[in-house]
Amino acid sequence: MIQEIKKAVNVLNSGGVILYPTDTVWGIGCDARNSIAINKIYKIKNRKSEKTLICLMEDIKMLKKHILNIPKEAELLINGPIPATIIYDNPKNISKILIADDNTLAVRIPEHEFCNKLLSIFGKPIVSTSANLSGQETPLSFSEITKSILEGVDHVVNLQKEKKALNMPSKIFKVGSNGEILTIRK
Repeated sequence: MIQEIKKAVNVLNSGGVILYPTDTVWGIGCDARNSIAINKIYKIKNRKSEKTLICLMEDIKMLKKHILNIPKEAELLINGPIPATIIYDNPKNISKILIADDNTLAVRIPEHEFCNKLLSIFGKPIVSTSANLSGQETPLSFSEITKSILEGVDHVVNLQKEKKALNMPSKIFKVGSNGEILTIRK
């Protein structure tokens, strides 16, 4: 695993795009601060740039470097039993391409050995979007990923290729300024 993390970190540091396993589905990712790499992901997925992407962060400590206010309700979701992506207000130190028109950013802290070690060694947030063309079904295993996705990325992580993903991507929540939790994607 360490060799795969080193390879992935080298690609991320050079502005490349990786295909990697996460705690939910196979993801396409890059440095969340690198606009050129993020635009490459949009091109690979044939996705409109108005549709924002999710970021993975290692832990609350990393999250606090990029989000001004983390409501307590969000921490409960982060530590909950399901993979949860949370939309936060007022992100900072992230590519403007990832920030939605309403000045929000979607973030998930994964529970996945590879992702957590990758984030720890890389030391910066990573884009995470499902490894499918925009509008297509999300692949639940590596074998379901299309040839165009495989050929579009700069590096494919050689781990967990036989493992079947969870039956769905993460749930998405937005925590309102009053602490109200809104479910965006079930």
